[in-house]
Amino acid sequence: MNKCFFLTGTDTNVGKTVTSCLLLQAASKLGYKTAGYKPISSGNEQSTVSLKNLDAKLLKINSNIKLNYYDINPISFMQKTSPHIASQLSEKIIDWQIMSSGLNKLKQLANWIIVEGIGGWYTPICNKQTLADWVIQQQLPVILVVGIKLGCINHAILTLEAIEKSGLLLSGWIANEIISPDQYKKYYLQILQQKISAPLLGIIPYLPNCKSYIINNFIDLNKLL
Repeated sequence: MNKCFFLTGTDTNVGKTVTSCLLLQAASKLGYKTAGYKPISSGNEQSTVSLKNLDAKLLKINSNIKLNYYDINPISFMQKTSPHIASQLSEKIIDWQIMSSGLNKLKQLANWIIVEGIGGWYTPICNKQTLADWVIQQQLPVILVVGIKLGCINHAILTLEAIEKSGLLLSGWIANEIISPDQYKKYYLQILQQKISAPLLGIIPYLPNCKSYIINNFIDLNKLL
């Protein structure tokens, strides 16, 4: 049976890709066939023949089954902005069928998949729909990354309420220390644990000089609902 999770964050730049890589490594350590999937990316580099995204490259490296780049990231934009804006500027429609077909292909190859979102929960992909609408269609359980900083409690509660309203399961959450911790960090974590009923899967410490992601004990997959 496939285990497939959608990973979202309380905001952009809260460490979704670092977290996705660590989750893939933890699942691989448990013996799963793993695959990372980033259906939409923006702010990409132009290679000799196509656009490629750094986050997607890292997901490819940390997947333990052999995949080509487009298996990981089928829809990409050069513009570093919200995907619905990039879609309009490039005159390229974000096709749900491409996103869904890509995920279905991975489900034939891997039994543990992390689908990494873009931006936060309600990131728009066109004028009327958000990425959350596609996640609801796919009925994916959710893992939430909370960037630990001032304001994270409000952002986490709002995102939690949105996920619950969607009817999807929040399988767990991860605290990511995206800035150098201050004396208030422990209070943020205490309140978050009180407000979020899903299990805390791990705390990723502040890693300012991290150049590669190595297997570690930051994540406990045994706590996943």
